[in-house]
Amino acid sequence: MIPESVIVLAYLLASVLFILGIKGLTHPRTAVRGNLTGALGMLIAILATLFHSSIIEYHWIILGLIVGGVIGAVLALRVRMTAMPQMVALLNGFGGAASVLVAGAELIRTPPPPLSDVAIATFASAIIGAVTFWGSLLAFAKLEEYKAFREPIRYPLLQPINAVLGLVALAASVLGVLNPSSTGWYWLVVAFSSVLGLTLVNPIGGADMPVVIALLNSYSGLAAAATGFVLGNAVLIISGSLVGASGIILTNIMCKAMNRSMFNVLFGVLQEGEQAAKADEVYRTVKSATAEEIAMLFDTARRVVIVPGYGMAVAQAQHAVRDLYHLLESRGIEVLFGIHPVAGRMPGHMNVLLAEAEIPYDKLKELDEINAILNETDVAIVLGANDVVNPLARTDPKSPIAGMPIIEVDKAKTVVVIKRSLSPGFANIPNPLFAAPNTLMFFADGKRAVLDLVAAIKES
Repeated sequence: MIPESVIVLAYLLASVLFILGIKGLTHPRTAVRGNLTGALGMLIAILATLFHSSIIEYHWIILGLIVGGVIGAVLALRVRMTAMPQMVALLNGFGGAASVLVAGAELIRTPPPPLSDVAIATFASAIIGAVTFWGSLLAFAKLEEYKAFREPIRYPLLQPINAVLGLVALAASVLGVLNPSSTGWYWLVVAFSSVLGLTLVNPIGGADMPVVIALLNSYSGLAAAATGFVLGNAVLIISGSLVGASGIILTNIMCKAMNRSMFNVLFGVLQEGEQAAKADEVYRTVKSATAEEIAMLFDTARRVVIVPGYGMAVAQAQHAVRDLYHLLESRGIEVLFGIHPVAGRMPGHMNVLLAEAEIPYDKLKELDEINAILNETDVAIVLGANDVVNPLARTDPKSPIAGMPIIEVDKAKTVVVIKRSLSPGFANIPNPLFAAPNTLMFFADGKRAVLDLVAAIKES
């Protein structure tokens, strides 16, 4: 077996690689290297752990590596880019479940002394891990838009019920810390925390979903860090803390970008708006156009801004968008992309899709930067976005998205909205942009619409 000092050095090296990996992920040009750096750190940490003197049986570990490796390889090859948010939700959830099971197994194997730091960490793993697992599973179901989970389950006293569940879980944790040899308290905590995970995520929807994914990612890291204290494993504490801290920072950044408080996301509800019943009135003056009619707009255009949304992801239109980008640029038209921080279903969703299509990163502009030039833009193309360009966020204080910063495409000279229909976005409210005097609706599948537009521009 490897000496303990060597294992400690390996853990230290792995921790440094984790930090360098996260640093690399902060920019697209270094993201691949950062990902590989983090993966190398994880490989070193796993190998060092496998050679630890306390491990004497390897058959279950090898079996787990084989099964997990096969599942991971299949998912990596088969999961669609549009399903990446769901994949992230599952990864967060199973990270939380692993923390619960490992801490529980260690509690059964070697109960810690009462009131010890290990006992506290064990029950912290139970609470955070269980909330993460069940909350992430429900987030997955919402993102996958399963029929039974499209609408939140409505029931009275939502916040008081969450408070009671949290207090019961904390009370059971205190009793468990006082008597850790009685494992029943642990599983009672897991049970109440599991229900709490479901009730916390159940009412959340709309534009808040990317924030929930970031927050659950943070929870999974905190659960792993707590389990690291249970096992006395330094690298698990460090890596879990990194994930937890980075997730909280990302969640806070996104909340500020949406003008929402963390408390509002955790305990508030993006309720259906009363305006939904007035959709027919809002859409009285909608004007539709064909690809040929829209193509004529580019004869005199000098700047075009494309605003992608979840509709682009569903239609897998990113490569068609790249073709449109190259065609317009070849004609001397400046093409930029307006990226809203919560467009899609997870943080950076649109960035990932456009990077896959090899759109230059310097063409991707954040909300404030793109809003500053939209009044000098000839054509704004909205591709599958809805809530993130809805002027109601700016004009109606009673709207469910009131106060949320949007990409102000309505300030462009002409707006082209590519959408299958006038159906509402995740917030379930109508969008006055569709009926604005300077807006043309192009009703079609996102990919088909962009391809038709490319063909029409070439023929014009």
